[in-house]
Amino acid sequence: MNKNNPIGFVDSGVGGLTVIKEAQKQLPNEQFIFIGDTARMPYGPRPTEEVVRYTFQMANYLVEQKHIKLLVIACNTATARVLSQLQRTLAIPVIGVIQPGAWAATKTTKNNRIGIIATQGTVDSGAYDNEIHAFRDDVQITSQAEPEFVQLVESNKYHEAATGNIVSQHLEHMKSQDVDTLILGCTHFPLLAPFIESAMGPQVTLIDAGRETVRVIQEALLMHDLYTSVAHSHSKDIYYTTGNTANFRIIATDWLDLPDALDVRHLNIVENDRQQYLEEQDGKTNFSQ
Repeated sequence: MNKNNPIGFVDSGVGGLTVIKEAQKQLPNEQFIFIGDTARMPYGPRPTEEVVRYTFQMANYLVEQKHIKLLVIACNTATARVLSQLQRTLAIPVIGVIQPGAWAATKTTKNNRIGIIATQGTVDSGAYDNEIHAFRDDVQITSQAEPEFVQLVESNKYHEAATGNIVSQHLEHMKSQDVDTLILGCTHFPLLAPFIESAMGPQVTLIDAGRETVRVIQEALLMHDLYTSVAHSHSKDIYYTTGNTANFRIIATDWLDLPDALDVRHLNIVENDRQQYLEEQDGKTNFSQ
């Protein structure tokens, strides 16, 4: 495997950009290729077989067409439902976002009360509960599904004052549970972190699972001797979306604090009698549907 090949990231939408942002800080010389499946988001309420199929489509595209050296599942729902299958199937390291976040939360809590906000799919999977209790069995967990938070981010409303009111109302029950540590169990949610912090109060520590995941990426690169020997500029990173490239670019440029020349490309979802797969659209950067 060529250590100078890129690292791939996949997500159901734009939330995985929060993982990319931290990775760009901590891994300045690596090249990243991201796919956000915005045409088929959200993944949370979808049946497991659909999440598995869609995630494998993205993973296969990155492995077969872009020759990535490591894959990051930058989506909690996909991590909960597909990670183990991808790790068994692919010949490269595959990292999810749940275990790193769970580990960090168990190290952070002082009163042994941990809260989790995530998509319905992630909550129903029990993946965070299982990982937390694998590290510590004395922790009380309160889980809460917040699908509306995903929509607030995907619709580019995460800066609006009205969003703060919505977040505060939704978190009233969580605040009443006396948690001192709250896992942002969806990679979209760090975009709402200022509102979540305000709603929960200063006594609650937020755990950004995506940020914790970058530490695991670093460990995997070291373990497998995959750190690049050639410095790449993050201005050369590539961002694919299955949805509207113009909307994706607005959010990505704002969140990543990168120039407007962000290389955003469209992936078609191609269906025929035998299979469904992803294919890059000609005219890459300017196409929107």
